[in-house]
Amino acid sequence: MTQAKTQDGSAQQAREQISQTRPLPSGLAWIPGAVTVVLLLMTLDYLFNLGWLNIVTGLETQFYYAVVALLLPLVYLLWPFRPSAWHAIPWYDYLLSAVTLIIGGYFVYNADAILERGWAFAAPDTAIWVSYAYWLLIIEAARRAGGWPIAVIVTAFSLYPLVADVMPGPIQAFPSSLEETAMYHTMSTESIMGVPLQAFAGLVIGFLVFGVVLQKSGGGKFFINLAFALLGHVRGGPAKVSIFSSGLMGSMSGSVISNVLTTGVLSIPAMRRIGMGRSFAGGVEACASTGGVLMPPVMGATAFVMAMFLDVPYAAVALAAVIPSVLYFLGLFIQIDAYAARHEIKGLPSVDLPSLKATLKEGWYFIFVFALLVWMLLVMQREAVAPFYATALLLILNQLSKHNRWRWKDVGETLSGAARLFAELVAILAGVGMLVGSLSMTGLSGTIANDFIHLAGGSVPMLLIMGALTSFVLGIGMTVTAAYIFLAVALAPALIQGGGLDPMAVHMFILYWGMLSFITPPVALGAFAAATVAGARPMATGLQAMRLGSVIYFIPFLFVLNPALIMQGAPLQILLVFVQALVGIVLFASAMQGYLIWVGRLGHGVIQEAVIRGLVLLSGLTLALPGGGMVPLTQLELLGISLTALVPGVLLAKWSQHHALNGSVHPGH
Repeated sequence: MTQAKTQDGSAQQAREQISQTRPLPSGLAWIPGAVTVVLLLMTLDYLFNLGWLNIVTGLETQFYYAVVALLLPLVYLLWPFRPSAWHAIPWYDYLLSAVTLIIGGYFVYNADAILERGWAFAAPDTAIWVSYAYWLLIIEAARRAGGWPIAVIVTAFSLYPLVADVMPGPIQAFPSSLEETAMYHTMSTESIMGVPLQAFAGLVIGFLVFGVVLQKSGGGKFFINLAFALLGHVRGGPAKVSIFSSGLMGSMSGSVISNVLTTGVLSIPAMRRIGMGRSFAGGVEACASTGGVLMPPVMGATAFVMAMFLDVPYAAVALAAVIPSVLYFLGLFIQIDAYAARHEIKGLPSVDLPSLKATLKEGWYFIFVFALLVWMLLVMQREAVAPFYATALLLILNQLSKHNRWRWKDVGETLSGAARLFAELVAILAGVGMLVGSLSMTGLSGTIANDFIHLAGGSVPMLLIMGALTSFVLGIGMTVTAAYIFLAVALAPALIQGGGLDPMAVHMFILYWGMLSFITPPVALGAFAAATVAGARPMATGLQAMRLGSVIYFIPFLFVLNPALIMQGAPLQILLVFVQALVGIVLFASAMQGYLIWVGRLGHGVIQEAVIRGLVLLSGLTLALPGGGMVPLTQLELLGISLTALVPGVLLAKWSQHHALNGSVHPGH
C-alpha cells in the first residue's frame, strides 16, 4: 500500500507526542531485550514446570517477586522524571534503577522466609525498612508509567490504613501502624503481589508477547491489506476497513493508542481521499480502535485480571465478550454505511486496492495461527500456555515465508518493544495492587458494598447509574485496568449482592464503561491520538467519536439486564435476545446518521428529520431493551412500542422523500 510510505512521518510524529519513553544510550540499548529474554525463560519455566530455574521459580510468590524485580528497574531508565526531559538519563535515575533492582532482589532471596515465617505480619527490622523503600519506589514508578492521577490515588489509598479509624462513618475501618501497613503491602499476597500482578505473571505475559510478535512479523500489515481487499471498494470502504482492521489489531495489541497509530496511518488518509472530513475519519478510527480492545480472543490485560477476580478460565471472559463486541462493531458499521449513503461517498477504485488472492497467499498462516490460539483457548482450555504455542508456530511459519522473514535486527526490536510493554504494565499493576491491599487490610472491601447499596437507596437502576458514572470518571484519570481493579473490589460486590445481577455481566459492565473515556471528551485519548494522525481538531474528533460510538453507552445496560447477551442462558434464549438486540442497534445507529437501509434518508428539513429520526431511535432502543425483571414492561409490550414508533417513522420518511423528489422535479410546488 502506497499510503504506508506517505504516512510514516505523521505516524512517527503522533508516536512522539503520545509516548513518553526515552531511548537508552547505545551502550545500554541491549538491556530491555535481555530483560525480556530472562522474563520469558522464567515464565516458561514456571508455567511448564520445567524446574530449570528453581532459584527464582521454586515458589509461586518468589516468581512474582522476580517478575517485579526484573521489570521495575526498567521504568526508571525508560520513563523520565518529567515527560519533557526525555533525551538523557540523569545520574539519579541510574541510582533509582539500581536501588530498585537490589531491593527487588532482596524480596526474591527472602521469599521462602516471607512465606514460612509470616513476615507479612511480623518481619525483621531490615525487611521493614526495605519495605518502606519499595513502597515509595513503586508509587514513583506508577507515576512515571501511568501518570499523576494513578500516583495520587495509589498514594492516598496505600496510606488509608493509617487513618482508617478517623475517617467518616461509611469509610471508617480498622487502622494499622506504619510498620504493619508496609509489611502487608510488600509481603502479603493481597497487595503488591495480589490478583493484578498474579494475572500479569500467569496470563498476560504470553499474550503480550504473541501480540508484539504478530505485529512485528507483518500480521498488522496483513490484516490491513486483507481489510482493504475485502471492503475497500464498497461505499465508505476505507472507514469500514478501519473497523475490520482495528478490530483484529485490537485483538492483538490490547491497546487503543497503538491501534490508532498502526491502522490509522493507512485508514485515515484513505478515508480523507474518498471525501470524509478529518474529524469524522479520526472519530471512526478512534471508535474502531477502542472496540478492538473489547474484542476476543485477546482483549488486553484487563480481561485477564477479570478472569482472576471471577475465578473463571479466561476463555469464559472471551466468550462472554463476543456478542457485545459484535453489537458494538455492527452499530459502528451501520453508522458509517448510513453516513456514506447519505453523502454519496463511494469506495476506492479497485486498481488502488491489494489483491485478495495475493494477500491470502502471502499471509494465510496468520489466520492459521489465530485459529490455533482460539482452539487452545476455547476447546483445550489452556489459556496460560496457548499464546506461547501460537507464538512458536508463528515464528516457524514466518521464517519459512519469504515475505516477512526476520533478521537479527527484528529480533532485537521485538524484544525491546515487549520490555517496554511489560515494564509499564507491571509498574501500574504493582501500584494498583496496594489500593486493593488497603481495602483488604482494613476490612473495608467487605463493608463498602453495603455502603454503596445504602447510598443508592437499594435501587438497582440507581446502582447501575452510579457504577457507570464512577467507572467513566475513574477511566478518565486512570488506565482502564487500574479503574477496573478498583471497581471490581469496591463496586462489583454491591451490584452483585444488592442487585442480584450476574457476576460476569457486572464485571463486563465496569470494563465497558471504563473504556468510554477513550472516545468521550474532555479526555478522549483515543480520539486525540487519531486527531494527531488526521490533522484534525482534537475536540471535534472527540465529539465525532462520541456520536459514532454512541451504541457503546447503552450496550452494557443491555447485557446487565439480560445476561443472555453474554452467553449466559439457554441457546434459544441467547439467539432470540441477540437477534432482537441486533435489529434494535441497526435502527438506533441508522437514526443517529439519518439514513435507514431499504428506506433511505430519514426526512428532509430540520423538523421532519428530528421527528422521523426520533421515532426510529425510540423504536431501536425499545426493541433492543430486554423486557421483564427491572424493566416494567414485557418483551411483547416493548415490541409493540417499537413497531408503533417504527411504522409511522418509515411512512413519514417515504412521504418526505416523495415530497422532496417532486419538489425538485416541480419547483413550483
